[in-house]
Amino acid sequence: MIKRFSALSPSWLFAAPALLVYAVVVLYPSVAGVLYAFTDWSGIGEGMSFVGAANFRAILEDEQAMGSLGNTLLLTLAIVVVQNGLGLLLALGVHAKLRSRALLRVVFFAPVVVSPVMVAFLWKYVYNPDPSAGLNGLLGLEVDWLGDPSVALWSIAGMVVWQYAGYSMVIFLAGLEGIPAELHEAAMIDGAGTLQRFRYVTWPLLAPALTINLMLSTIGGLKLFDQVFAATNGGPGYATETLSTVLYKQAFVFGKFGYSTAIALVLALFVAAVSLVQIYYLRSREVAQ
Repeated sequence: MIKRFSALSPSWLFAAPALLVYAVVVLYPSVAGVLYAFTDWSGIGEGMSFVGAANFRAILEDEQAMGSLGNTLLLTLAIVVVQNGLGLLLALGVHAKLRSRALLRVVFFAPVVVSPVMVAFLWKYVYNPDPSAGLNGLLGLEVDWLGDPSVALWSIAGMVVWQYAGYSMVIFLAGLEGIPAELHEAAMIDGAGTLQRFRYVTWPLLAPALTINLMLSTIGGLKLFDQVFAATNGGPGYATETLSTVLYKQAFVFGKFGYSTAIALVLALFVAAVSLVQIYYLRSREVAQ
């Protein structure tokens, strides 16, 4: 037993610093957050009392929180559909034998490496309500992109799609590069056209890439915070509030730390549930194809 322990101890010693950091940075805050969700702690001082499920009942009665849930779902749906559709089109385009495809790949991927806050401030200039500036000047419109409650949410979705479509493109491109050329050649010999080759050869073999892209874009949409906070701060009114911005404000603006951690816990469980359902369906689709 002593010899076995001495043989294993060096590996545990090497892993111990990383495990300690993980426990302090991830495990402890996570467990503490779950406990705080059942208290009325303000985030300052040690005064707190156990309130049971009162915070979770308050979420159901909070119009702002429920409205932010609806906004979060709409944003996620728009981002998932448009981002992956555009990413697939870009991947198909740069996968073609173009002389400039290497340059185009860099150009389309470039926004991904930019900070989301910087992207938000950049698009605030693009969304300038002045009819002679930004997108209005380009299209000849007079739209208050971030100030009109009926448009602001979709404007946020637009800037997110612009930034991360290149990320989806790279994943789809990796899937396309992994499809053997012999399959397309065999389909061409059998008389299959371009659309038929895409439907019966390319699309089924892109199932793993589609699974990854849908998972990442869904999780990113559900926890979206940076772009909303920097561009609109949840406004106008509550038109662009998401669950992430609401829990931030409840904690650091209104001093309701216990309530905010309850929202965070609900968000985490919701993201986990959606992800599990999604991955179960998409993995079964991969097996079926």
